[in-house]
Amino acid sequence: MSPGPDPTIDGLHFVVTAGGTREPIDPVRFIGNRSSGKMGNELAAAAVRQGATVTLVTAATPPAAQAGLEVVSVETAGEMHAAVRDALAGAHVLIMAAAVADWRPRDVSRHKLKKGADTLTLELVPTVDILRALRDESALNGVFVVGFAAETEHVLDNARGKLEAKQLDLVVVNDVSREGIGMGADDNEVTIIGRDGSQQTISRAPKLIVADAIVRIIASRVR
Repeated sequence: MSPGPDPTIDGLHFVVTAGGTREPIDPVRFIGNRSSGKMGNELAAAAVRQGATVTLVTAATPPAAQAGLEVVSVETAGEMHAAVRDALAGAHVLIMAAAVADWRPRDVSRHKLKKGADTLTLELVPTVDILRALRDESALNGVFVVGFAAETEHVLDNARGKLEAKQLDLVVVNDVSREGIGMGADDNEVTIIGRDGSQQTISRAPKLIVADAIVRIIASRVR
C-alpha cells in the first residue's frame, strides 16, 4: 500500500514531464526513444496522492483522469518546452522525467517518403534544451528542479555532470543497460543525488513504489 498525504506537500503545485518526445520525419515516421511514460505517470500520481496538484506534460499515453491532475499532451521537444513554460506559472516543483529527444530532422517532409533509393540520409539538428531555455527565460526562478538521467556507463559521474550543467536541485539516475528496469519496464531502481552532495539509492521496486519514495524525498527538501 502506498503512503497517504504528506503535509509538507499539501498545497504545492508540481509540474511533471513524461514519455519520449517524437520528432517527425514525415507524416507517418518519427525519431523517438524507448520511454513508455510509466515513471512520469507514477510520479504525477504519487504527488497527487501525497497532496499536491499536478500538471502532467506528457508525450505518452496519460493516466486515467483524477482530481488534482491536469494533463497536457505534446509530441515534440519544442511542444514540451512551450507547455512546461506555460505550466510553471505558480509552480513549486518541476520533475523532468521525460526522455526528450536530443535531435530532430532539419527538414520534415509534408508527404510520406516512399521506398526507392537504397539509402536515406537525414540531416539532424539539436532539439531545444528545455531546462537551459527555461533558465534563460527565468521561468525556473524559485522552482525546485528535479532532473532524470538514463545512463549506460559511468552512471553516477554522468549524473553528477548533468546535475551541475543543468543547475538541478536533485538528479534521479538509473542504469538503463540493466535488464528489467528503466525504460519500458514496470520496475525501476534509482539513485538520487542532491546539489549538496547527498546520495540515496532506492532499490529495485515497482515504479509506483519508487515514485512515492522520490516524491517523499522531494517533499523533505522543498519545505
